[in-house]
Parts: sequence; C-alpha cells; structure tokens
Amino acid sequence: MAPADSPAPAARSALEVASWRRATFSIYEKVRRATDLESAHDLWRRERDRLFLEHPASPLLPEDRARFTGLRVKPYDRAWRVEAVIEQAEPASLDVPTGTDGVVPFERIGVVGVPGVGSLDVWRLRSYGGGLFIPVKDALSRVEGGTYGGGRYLIDSIKGADLGPGRDAGSITLDFNFAYNPSCAYDPAWACPLAPIGNTVDVEIPVGERYGDGRATLA
Repeated sequence: MAPADSPAPAARSALEVASWRRATFSIYEKVRRATDLESAHDLWRRERDRLFLEHPASPLLPEDRARFTGLRVKPYDRAWRVEAVIEQAEPASLDVPTGTDGVVPFERIGVVGVPGVGSLDVWRLRSYGGGLFIPVKDALSRVEGGTYGGGRYLIDSIKGADLGPGRDAGSITLDFNFAYNPSCAYDPAWACPLAPIGNTVDVEIPVGERYGDGRATLA
C-alpha cells in the first residue's frame, strides 16, 4: 500500500504531465530568447532528449527508454526557417477524437504560405485555452526512415511549442527544424490530432525530428 501522504495514481499522473508541460514551456522560452539559431536548436534537441530519457511523463515505452540514445533530429538548416503572415481562409472546423482528452475541437483561422512548401492551415483550439496549432505532413512520411506518417507538429502553443511572432504584423515564425513527432508516434496508447489534408504537402521536408522505427535512435 502506498504511504498515506503519497498522491493518488490519477493525481500523480496529472502532476507528471504538468511538470512535462512546464519543462516544454521553459525550453521554448529559451529558444525564443536565443540569438544564435544553431545553438538554440541544439539546446532544444538536448533538452528534449533529457526529458524523453529521464522524465516520468516521457512518451517512450519502458523497453524503448532502456535503449534510448536520442531522438532522430536532423542538423539545423536556416533555409527552413520562415516568417509567414496568416492570411484569411474559409472557416472550417476539425473535431479530433482522442482517448485521453475526449473530442478536441479546432477551428481554422487562416492559412500561411511557405515558399517551396505550399500552404498550411492554421488552427485554433475552440475549447479552453484557445491555443494555435499547425501540424505538417510531408512526402517523407511515405518513406521508410522518413517522417511520422501522421505528421509532425510545428506549433502547438497550448502545450508550449511556440516560436513566437514574426516581425510583420499578423505573422508567425515557422521553423521546420523544430518540427517534432506527437506522443502517439512513441506510445500507441496516446491518440493525437494528426495533420489534416490542409496541412499535407507534396514536398520532402528533410529537417526536424524523423521517425525511423517510430520511437528513437536505437543503438
């Protein structure tokens, strides 16, 4: 039996997730303050490796954590960082059923055009918090050793993944070097919002976190 002063399992899980969120917010705050992009990206990579390996809320399965040597993140390439103005788009909604959060509702608030990539829908969470959400699924998602088949996340501000505004009014910073896999890429128990058709592009985006065997870089 657990000690009388230990948290209940549900409370312990909630506290661990809250701790993970705080750590993620802290990482992105450091990235936004950084003046050297390569160093900021290296910090992001190292801090996320540490979280995946050490944090109790890591999405890695126990057997994968035991042989984890680091996430499959490609070297930084400045060509994949852009500042894009959010343009108007026809209203649309997206309701995503998840096993952990119920149905997560999104509304499309605009679209961004990325040179050499195409257009990406910009979504806003319609429930409590109202965060911005921009996933992307590229052509490498169909290649073994490429990117996650359900797409990666560029922006998920409600969970801390936010690189801030661009220099122009109404713009946002999109850096594909920071594209990362959702938790369901590592643990099938998670049900994550995946990239819809408006966030699927026909080009290969070679930077950011890759997928490989779906879990990690394994020795």
